[in-house]
Amino acid sequence: MKKSWFIFFLLLVSLFWVSPVMAQTVSLSVDDVTANGSATARIFNIIMLITVLSVAPSILVMMTSFTRLVVVFSITRSALATNSTPPNTVLISLALFLTIFIMAPTFEQSWEQGIKPMFDEKVEVMEGLEKASLPIKEFMVRNTREKDLLLFTDLAKEKPAEDVKDVPLKIAVPAFMISELRRAFEIGFLIFVPFLIIDMVIASILMSMGMMMLPPSVLALPFKVIFFVLIDGWYVLAGSLIQSFK
Repeated sequence: MKKSWFIFFLLLVSLFWVSPVMAQTVSLSVDDVTANGSATARIFNIIMLITVLSVAPSILVMMTSFTRLVVVFSITRSALATNSTPPNTVLISLALFLTIFIMAPTFEQSWEQGIKPMFDEKVEVMEGLEKASLPIKEFMVRNTREKDLLLFTDLAKEKPAEDVKDVPLKIAVPAFMISELRRAFEIGFLIFVPFLIIDMVIASILMSMGMMMLPPSVLALPFKVIFFVLIDGWYVLAGSLIQSFK
């Protein structure tokens, strides 16, 4: 059962966006309409729940380390100028499995604190979801700049939270997203510089030799690839990205 935390995490992040009323009234049956409202209202609740479940992967992406990883991998491929190599499927899969590796302790805490007691019927549904959301919220806030949190706090016209528990998801998620994008571009810049230097050196050599018709990018490609291989680029990149999370 302990290893099934990731499967139920998709349901967890989906239900975070469902109101308590919906969570209490959703039912797959529309026969008994006396206790839980009209059939139309219950059908609407079911449709809303299915819609939220369908966007669960996107919610999962926004609340984990996936964004930083996939952006850095994309910039690295652009710096190498290898076009579609590695293909998008490979980069996304690598980012996904690294995300699972990074988020595993957080997911396990979420499972143990909220989801497992909820399925064991030791706590109520909403109480279990609230407890399960705390480790995820702590991860997001821990990896978010205070400046970004204050930005969305001010825009929401709310007081700064004194504790992580008091930070609402509507503030934590967008602040975490823009923080992740900023860090991803910072890392991408540092990766891009060495390959840009290689392009400049190759272009200067070709111009000095009078070989104006030969595209510098064609000649620079093998040098950039061998440079990335010699420094064991994927090993260094994956290790550095994992260690960059708090």
